[in-house]
Amino acid sequence: MSSNINHWKVFSKGIIKENPALVLMLGMCPTLGVTSSAINGLGMGLATTFVLILSNMLISALKSLIPDKVRIPCFIVVIAAFVTIVDLLIQGFVPSLAESLGMFIPLIVVNCIVLGRAEAFASKNGVFASFLDGLGMGLGFTLALTLLGILREALGAGKFFGMSFIGGGDGIIAFVLAPGAFIILGFLIALVRRLSAKN
Repeated sequence: MSSNINHWKVFSKGIIKENPALVLMLGMCPTLGVTSSAINGLGMGLATTFVLILSNMLISALKSLIPDKVRIPCFIVVIAAFVTIVDLLIQGFVPSLAESLGMFIPLIVVNCIVLGRAEAFASKNGVFASFLDGLGMGLGFTLALTLLGILREALGAGKFFGMSFIGGGDGIIAFVLAPGAFIILGFLIALVRRLSAKN
């Protein structure tokens, strides 16, 4: 199946056309929960991308060995293994980020983006195509979370990646809180839909 696939389309669809957060509306829990700062959004996006790429590739490589009746539990075990690896790496090398993201890293195991790509794509295509699919979807998710984090941090705290740029860090506190996440996400979704309609 993967020999007839346009690899560029497989990679690029996750960036804008099928962006997990801004178009497909998947992974809303971390999208809204961790993006109070740009670094949190970037960290969560990269962690999810790591899991997406490696779980997609391993599931694709093992697809002929996984019995159909137990494929979902097998997918979850594979995903959980990579989530454990990324969680330990973040705790070991970036403990401040691990503290900020808290339980959202272990929750990647049940993130519908990761399980959805395993079921819809990796289990039906080759390893290289699955790598590109995971990379594209992961980068799209990372882009959405980082952009949301940048806007919330700038408007809510007057900062950009932790550096103050407005009057010593003053901002509109509502944008750092949950209502601000919904408002900014709504505007980003509207912008993406407007741009997609024009194209």
